[in-house]
Amino acid sequence: MKFRSNQAIYLQIGDYVCENILLKLWKEGDRLPSVRELAVNIEVNPNTVMHTYSFLQDKGIIFNQRGKGYFVADSAFDNTNKLKRKDFIKNELPYLFKTMDLLNLSFTELKNHYTKYKTKRGDSK
Repeated sequence: MKFRSNQAIYLQIGDYVCENILLKLWKEGDRLPSVRELAVNIEVNPNTVMHTYSFLQDKGIIFNQRGKGYFVADSAFDNTNKLKRKDFIKNELPYLFKTMDLLNLSFTELKNHYTKYKTKRGDSK
């Protein structure tokens, strides 16, 4: 995993977990990699992964079964979606809007690019 310098590593690991949940690669009830497994795989300190798992547990995205590990919570998809939407609106949209203003890019042009992106991915929405 390649980390960006503008965000805490534990949050970037959280994004990785959330992305797997939103892509439905990890479903409700699935066991997550152990703290040590994930730490070794992405080459970080196990304490960082533990911080990530604690954060996600506080958000209702994962839960711990003592002695068994961490699992995807029943409401993980909805909770992840809410968390990521809130984060996107708070952190990403202001930058997007500023860039659109600087480049004089209209919402119509943005929508056209988004439609092309979705078509290229094979999405019909």
